[in-house]
Amino acid sequence: MRLNSFDEWSPLKEVVVGSAVNYTSHERELSFDLFFHDNITRSEWYYPRLSAAGSADARQPGAPGRSPIKQRYVDELNEDIEGIVAVLESLAVTVHRPLNVDASTAEVRTPAWSAAVVPPLNVRDNTLILGDEIIETPPMIRSRYFETQFLTPVFAEYFRQGARWTVMPRPLMTDASFDLSYARTSSIGGPTEPIDDPQPSVYDVGFEMMFDGAQCLRLGRDVIVNISTANHAMACDWLERHLEGRFRIHRVHRLSDSHIDSMVLALRPGTLLVRNKEVLDFLPEPLHSWDLIVAPPPGENNFPRYEDDDLVLTSPFIDLNVLSVDPSSVLVNSACPELIRTLEQQRFTVVPVRHRHRRLFGGGFHCFTLDTVREGGPEDYLGHG
Repeated sequence: MRLNSFDEWSPLKEVVVGSAVNYTSHERELSFDLFFHDNITRSEWYYPRLSAAGSADARQPGAPGRSPIKQRYVDELNEDIEGIVAVLESLAVTVHRPLNVDASTAEVRTPAWSAAVVPPLNVRDNTLILGDEIIETPPMIRSRYFETQFLTPVFAEYFRQGARWTVMPRPLMTDASFDLSYARTSSIGGPTEPIDDPQPSVYDVGFEMMFDGAQCLRLGRDVIVNISTANHAMACDWLERHLEGRFRIHRVHRLSDSHIDSMVLALRPGTLLVRNKEVLDFLPEPLHSWDLIVAPPPGENNFPRYEDDDLVLTSPFIDLNVLSVDPSSVLVNSACPELIRTLEQQRFTVVPVRHRHRRLFGGGFHCFTLDTVREGGPEDYLGHG
């Protein structure tokens, strides 16, 4: 089918589900710590969090510190991903898969830095699908710099069928490329670890655009975009110019550090799933009349217990990261009975799916998937006329 995806809820026909094959470690360097700082620096979450891996010097360019992931977690993650694929296929959704990372591909290099390779697991992040266009977004984590290349066979087939295929400008990603102001001023997580001072490079060009597709909430012709740094703002400038006349961009500021799909998701026209009622204060006025489903606080027993050396990347609200199959059906983590009951009380059909280690790998069902074909079109849900 031809690429067509304008929203988060209309009947799902085709989707990409990510791969975790040969996922071995997280690389603790500036871009990684900056991206996850709202979560790896929190002290009030349910289980012990890892202290900074190695010394500060170990995370400077040229001597990165890697945080290994135990193989049993990767094996169980791969089992759960195959379960997600099977459930989607049982619902008559066509599932596409990226290329797997070969075990021999341990590192990527650019003129400015080198980093470990991350498999194409959270495929929502580095691609934004808007209507009939694939937009590869400028990465925010160095180890994910070439991640969209693993989706090339999928994207190329949609291109042959008539899709537009665009790549946003690629950042050099030196230390000076990153706007550190959010990490240095945010107090969301309580006491925080310092983000290392950026090191100079001959390739410094100042702040660059860096941005993930998961910072966007797609509502037909309207796109809600979360902006927390100068990097995000530059990318949003690019999107506004590129999409002018086709989509309307609405900026929200510092709703979260970057991604908003564990803060707010649109489950159908007129209904939002939110972490708390305060989320509404950040959203455009037309959304204030939509019904809110406030996610219940997750229970401690919803999550596995981890050892002190296991790096936890997300907040306990990661399971708000659901995937809508149609306006009345939602994939929800089977480990979340509170959320399942809440959605069923709102007359949603809940499809429970197992996903154990979402907090170690930084993503839920919405993160792991990239919906490429839905039935909806460029409708006006915000009443602009």
